[in-house]
Order: sequence, then C-alpha cells, then structure tokens
Amino acid sequence: MKNLMICSALAVGLFLSPAAFAAGDSSNSDSNSSNTNATSPKKLKCKKNEVIKDVVVDGKKQKKCVVASTGILPDEELYQQAKLLAKEGEYDWALAILGLIENQNDPRVLNYTGYSHRKAGRLETGIAYYQKALAINPNFNLAREYLGEGYVAAGMIEEAKIQLAEIAARCGTTCEEYNDLKKVIETAIN
Repeated sequence: MKNLMICSALAVGLFLSPAAFAAGDSSNSDSNSSNTNATSPKKLKCKKNEVIKDVVVDGKKQKKCVVASTGILPDEELYQQAKLLAKEGEYDWALAILGLIENQNDPRVLNYTGYSHRKAGRLETGIAYYQKALAINPNFNLAREYLGEGYVAAGMIEEAKIQLAEIAARCGTTCEEYNDLKKVIETAIN
C-alpha cells in the first residue's frame, strides 16, 4: 500500500511538473519557452551565419559567436535565438536558425517560421506555417494572433475576425493575443 501511495505521488508530481506540463501544454502563447537568459546573436554582433554558444575560456564562461550548424546547440537554445532575431527584424537569419532545429513540427518553430516569412513579405508562406502550427496545437493563441495579422495584411478581414473569435473562446477578451489582434483589425477597418 505504501509503495502504491509513493507511485501515485510520483505520478501526480510528474503530471504537474513544469516539464511535463510544457510538453503537453495547450498554452495560449509561447510562454512555456520564455528564456530571459537568451541573448540575440545580433546584439553580440555575430555574423548572419552564426549563433551564440557559451564556452569556457581560461576557466571563465563566456558567450562566443560560432558558425550555426545542426547540433551546435540544443533545439531550445536555437529556437530562443531565432525568436529574438525574428523580433529584431532579422527574418532571413531567423529562418536559417529555425531551419537547424531538429523538431520541425514544434508549433513554436512553425509559428516563428511563419512570422519571419510574413514579416519578410511572404504572406502566403507565413499563413501556411501558422496553419501547420495550429493543426498541431489549436490552442496556440500566439499563432492565431499572427495568423489573424497575416489575414489583415492580405486584406482578409473576415478571416482575421474568425481568429479573434477563436482566441476569445480560448482565453477570453483580456488576454494579450486577443487585444493585439483586435487593435490590428480595428486599425485596418478605420
């Protein structure tokens, strides 16, 4: 009986652990991947084919620009750096880094691949990536927001409103994704 209770407690702990939650998370945003320690390769003045890697030099840990290649960093670190690059307007650089990630079916990777394409002016390609991300995780509201923004950019306001309604159904009308998309739609209409 005691062993059963311990196993049950372990199972509950595993079920509620952050890692287990993140793996099956149907979160509304990209929050399970936020990494406040991530540094953008652009800010460290890396070249466009490089990423940042922590190295030890003379017994001290420091950040160094290294040529980006498959396996040079864990997927999560590649993702975080690519995400920062995309947000800084370095869309093609972000796409190159995203392309090195082993799990190309990670909805977050698909989302920022879509974001980078959309922001670089390739709307149809961006929209297709958002749709792939949402096929895997329909509750990924950041992808819904960006998809809606893509629809607005393509002049497809009704489709954007559908995404706004989907976000409202998942997180209400006070979440960031809802409010951001609502503003974009209102700006386009007025």
